[in-house]
Amino acid sequence: MKDLIDEQLISALRANGRISTAELARLVGRSRTSVQSRIDRLERQGVITGYAVRLAPEHDLGAVRAHVLIKVQPKETRAVSAILQAMPQVRLLHSVSGDVDLIAIAATATVAEMDQVIDRIGSIAGVERTNSSIILSTKFER
Repeated sequence: MKDLIDEQLISALRANGRISTAELARLVGRSRTSVQSRIDRLERQGVITGYAVRLAPEHDLGAVRAHVLIKVQPKETRAVSAILQAMPQVRLLHSVSGDVDLIAIAATATVAEMDQVIDRIGSIAGVERTNSSIILSTKFER
């Protein structure tokens, strides 16, 4: 079970996954040993599953990114999701409530390639319709 200290540690690690245990300890007012024990516990519990590098969009292989909203025909979500998972340009797939069933985050090197990816998503058997928005800028990311 997470408490306020755990939440503060997670927030700090989201902002900087390379932050030292000593700095984390200073931030939350605990000893380094206590902080390391908490991080170890969060990792064992599967709360923290890893640490990663976040690239600036201009340095990412997919400089053109888009949100693709996907309406799926009844009982086709699993099949459509499997096809989307096999597409390397689809970086993330959310199942959502509302007017659409899935939201894919796609990344490509060029607008022309993004156009092809969006067309390919729309032509998947079981996809009823799509609506996409190219991301112009990211204001912040946590």
